[in-house]
Amino acid sequence: MRLKDRVAIITGSAKGIGFATARRFAQEGAKVIITDMSPEAIKVAADEIPRSEAYVMNVTDRSSIQSVVDEVMQRHGRIDILINNAGITQDARLVKMTEAQFDAVIDVNLKGVFNCSQLIVPHMLEAGKGAIVNASSVVGIYGNFGQTNYSATKFGVIGFTKTWARELGPKGIRVNAICPGFIATEMVKAMPENILQDIERRSWLGRLGTPEEMANVYLFLASDEASYLNGVALEASGGISL
Repeated sequence: MRLKDRVAIITGSAKGIGFATARRFAQEGAKVIITDMSPEAIKVAADEIPRSEAYVMNVTDRSSIQSVVDEVMQRHGRIDILINNAGITQDARLVKMTEAQFDAVIDVNLKGVFNCSQLIVPHMLEAGKGAIVNASSVVGIYGNFGQTNYSATKFGVIGFTKTWARELGPKGIRVNAICPGFIATEMVKAMPENILQDIERRSWLGRLGTPEEMANVYLFLASDEASYLNGVALEASGGISL
């Protein structure tokens, strides 16, 4: 088991890629800390995943994060892995985007990653080891029409990743990012059918990715198999950018 007895906090893990990652980590022996905004959703997720615990957590609320971190440390005495997966979209063209849409996405996707990492990293520093994997996107490499706010956050997450890799690598903490393409989550499948078909045509694999495929990438980057990877933004897109 690649994550035997390691304690992993996964944000936004009640559904989608986060849920698939929590399930995969549990299969590899991790004690999984499921966090999300909905009490009902995290309970359902935890009921389906062995060796998991569920906590309501808002990544934009530092007191909410601190409460979870304190309880996890009290129960387990360690946090080995942080998966900064939580994210939202509120798409609009530049001329149509409201300030509220911009701010909401920045707060969750960018500042939320900062909040969680800043509050958890001291415990990793004390232990002298740890792994952080941040959710960026192919949109964070190439941009995307109608996603000014989302693109900005995902570019920013790559900046976080490379900066923290320099700061924390010498302390035994690896920091990497995953850059998914278009994955068959509820969020993506809600897009218009003609757009989804266009995305599938643009992928050299001819399809959307699956949450389980992204979970495997998270697993690799969090595990000792990636022990010499630090500061990497790994594109997992089916070759859509080629």
